Amino acid sequence: MNHETLAKYYAVHANQYEGVYLKPERQAELAALKTRLAEVLRGHKVLEIACGTGYWTGAIASSATSVHATDLNPEMLALAQASGLSGVTFAQADAFDLPAALGTYTAVFAGFWWSHVKKEEQDAFLAQLRAKLGKDVLLVLMDNCYVDGSSLPIARTDTEGNTYQFRDTVGGERFEIVKNFLSDSQLRKKMADRVREIRIERSRYYWLLSCRLK
Repeated sequence: MNHETLAKYYAVHANQYEGVYLKPERQAELAALKTRLAEVLRGHKVLEIACGTGYWTGAIASSATSVHATDLNPEMLALAQASGLSGVTFAQADAFDLPAALGTYTAVFAGFWWSHVKKEEQDAFLAQLRAKLGKDVLLVLMDNCYVDGSSLPIARTDTEGNTYQFRDTVGGERFEIVKNFLSDSQLRKKMADRVREIRIERSRYYWLLSCRLK
């Protein structure tokens, strides 16, 4: 049910999605992250998973050789494509069930996606990337830290340790969304069997992880 709820929420919320990046207290870190992301993916042929409105696609495209940005929702893709980014191609794709013929890439990026993958599904997600992209591909993940007073409160925790938030849309709909806030040790422990050369950079509001698929 998590997958369907996520898809519906982001389809409904597409036009308001970038409001999450307008919080005044986060502007300095967001600017630094864009610069850092461009550095990490410089010269790479990048597959972007769950690109959303393309907010981060532009930062990647500024230094990457090419970017193939994918998302499940046509509503999100339409907004991303309207940005007119050069060196970027777009396609609809389910992050949990990527097409068999993806193409060849040297790096894969997912921004603010890992927190939506349930803990019991994370290993299968990494296995899918390895199977479809191959060994030694650079994996870059970026996501939120929980900050009291700035992050939405956690509504509940399930038996697997996944945490959830309530998300309200401008149309008055309420969605319960999986949103995991993971420590460095949790990230390393979960990914150790699937990746190597893990590097984690953490600031107050965000973390950035890079590694290579085994």
